[in-house]
Amino acid sequence: MPLLSALRRLGSKPVMQDWPGLIEAYRSWLPVSAATPVITLHEGATPLIPAPVISERIGRGVRVFLKYDGLNPTGSFKDRGMTMAISKAREAGSEAVICASTGNTSASAAAYARRAGMRAFVLIPDGYVAQGKLAQALLYGAEVLAVKGNFDRALAIVREVADKYPITLVNSLNPFRLQGQKTAAFEVVDALGDAPNWLCIPVGNAGNISAYWMGFGEYKAAGRCRSLPRMMGFQAAGAAPMVIGHTVEQPDTIATAIRIGNPVNKEKALKAQGESQGAFMAVTDAEIIEAYKLLGSGEGIFCEPASAASVAGLIKRREEVPFGATVVCVLTGNGLKDPDTAIENNDSKFHTGIEPDTATVAQVLGF
Repeated sequence: MPLLSALRRLGSKPVMQDWPGLIEAYRSWLPVSAATPVITLHEGATPLIPAPVISERIGRGVRVFLKYDGLNPTGSFKDRGMTMAISKAREAGSEAVICASTGNTSASAAAYARRAGMRAFVLIPDGYVAQGKLAQALLYGAEVLAVKGNFDRALAIVREVADKYPITLVNSLNPFRLQGQKTAAFEVVDALGDAPNWLCIPVGNAGNISAYWMGFGEYKAAGRCRSLPRMMGFQAAGAAPMVIGHTVEQPDTIATAIRIGNPVNKEKALKAQGESQGAFMAVTDAEIIEAYKLLGSGEGIFCEPASAASVAGLIKRREEVPFGATVVCVLTGNGLKDPDTAIENNDSKFHTGIEPDTATVAQVLGF
């Protein structure tokens, strides 16, 4: 088990800066060779965190864990795929990459491209990207084009550009993206000792659920796990093409990372759902925000709203979870990506205009 073996080699007090990044950690499982220049920010090795409050909410002896990929270098799971996509683009001699993005892909593509000395171009839907993500792309040095239209239109444009000009597309249509992202499934099995019974995951462009299924399947075929999970994909109700069975022309949800109406990986995702006897389900924005706040105030974990869709879905379908099951909810992005949503949606007390003296502060504290 590469992750456990790496930690064991480091002794009882692992120094995580010695983690080599997921390509080196899982090299034998990835389409790389000695000729591949590995472009890494030491992504991967993200924690699988027990969630006692959510476990209690589900009940019946169910154990819930949170795969917190918001602790990757640019704050989202996209880094897993981008280390592969950029490394292979560099190996092929590419000098520039392009992507469409609701935010996280743009941040990751920009960071890894600049790490490789390549130019990065990103198309985003004008006015529909969280400020934290836009700030990242700009600071990493990407050239950002805000287009009048939604993500699906931006993706159609970058696909045409990549077909006609010498520039590499690094959206999840790039097969190397999913190769990198499958390593999250490896890490889950390495940590648990087997696959979970359920894998709950937010679904936008449907690449990550496909990648997880690929990873679990490869590990099972190699004898690294005995079973495979049910793949439970959750979409926002206002952007749920996998649930309703057709494109959503004007997707709308507070969860901007999954505000996608025409997932490009839908066929792969449907295959994962069918083979795992899983399901696609919708959760409302209100249910997403409830789970988002529960993760913060109950578990001490700050994720972006789209990530909370996995927990919202689990809570909504809790009666279907088998007694004593192990469930992993994937949290795809860090809450600092979208601070405005946190400020506007919390149950905390925020006292303002407090006089700067001890007696006043003590009185406000209730002493």
